[in-house]
Amino acid sequence: MATIKDVAKKAGLSVSTVSRFLNDHPYISDDKKERIQQAMDELNYAPSAIATQLRSKKCTTVGVLISRITNPFFSYLVDAIEKQAKEHGYQLLIMQTYDDPKAELKMLEYLKQQVVAGVIMTSIESDSQVIERYSTYGPIVLCNEQLEGTGIPNISTNQEEISYEATNYLIQKGYRKIAYCTGGNLTIGGHGQRRTKGFERALAEHNLPIKNKWIFKQVHNMKDGQKVAKELLALPKKERPDAVFSGSDEVGIGIIQEVLQQGLRVPEDLAVLGFDNQPSTSIIAVPLTTINQPTTALGMEATRLMVALIEGTTYKVNKQELILSLIERKST
Repeated sequence: MATIKDVAKKAGLSVSTVSRFLNDHPYISDDKKERIQQAMDELNYAPSAIATQLRSKKCTTVGVLISRITNPFFSYLVDAIEKQAKEHGYQLLIMQTYDDPKAELKMLEYLKQQVVAGVIMTSIESDSQVIERYSTYGPIVLCNEQLEGTGIPNISTNQEEISYEATNYLIQKGYRKIAYCTGGNLTIGGHGQRRTKGFERALAEHNLPIKNKWIFKQVHNMKDGQKVAKELLALPKKERPDAVFSGSDEVGIGIIQEVLQQGLRVPEDLAVLGFDNQPSTSIIAVPLTTINQPTTALGMEATRLMVALIEGTTYKVNKQELILSLIERKST
């Protein structure tokens, strides 16, 4: 692999002249520029992005933390973040945590070491004190997450209110025994806890019970949803819920699949409501009622805010783009 020294030798120039060329130094003659470019082409030389970053003392990489890219919500969210980052001359370093705090800390260490200029967190595994401590090394922006009692900026939607409205929607449709699925554990912060608050508030206002055997924690995908449905359908008929509010479309789809596989009907035997409005929700056997998230807007606004923080400018978040809405389909 060719080095900058090889380029300098082939061009018949000093290493410092080639270095100035790579850094767009204005005082290089056209003749020298042509010689350097020709040498680079002949040697198939590509300058190191990291080395260029170190020379310019400007980091153009933004770290992005997600729980897992296989979740379509995160796929579309990262796509929006990356498109916006490129518009501003930044690139991404994406890390999946798989809900492991150690992976999250690794990315935060990258911020401390200046490997990344900032970190966009679309999922949170560590407590607020840990994350706030790392924010002294560079900007951190929470995307679709919140940490109460901290000064860490966030781009988020009103998860509690839409969950309250969605639960009321189920109640108004006549459902009184409502199960609940969350990707969290009901105690940590973040959107999972806010959704739980909305769910619980609606049930409390209607004096409806919350039964432990109807609550499912740390469920994330279709396989988890199938397990949830199996547990619910194994209960005596009088003890089964008549609806499930799932904090994930993937889980909701898994529940529908299992109910249908057991020869039962949706929503007659069990209604299902999801969250995210993933593309597949409208084309499955029983289209899923769900909550539409402004995924693209979340990614774009988080990135714009991050760039402003890195570059020391100001940015006013467009909150009108961050509205959630209920999409009614046949599963309820």
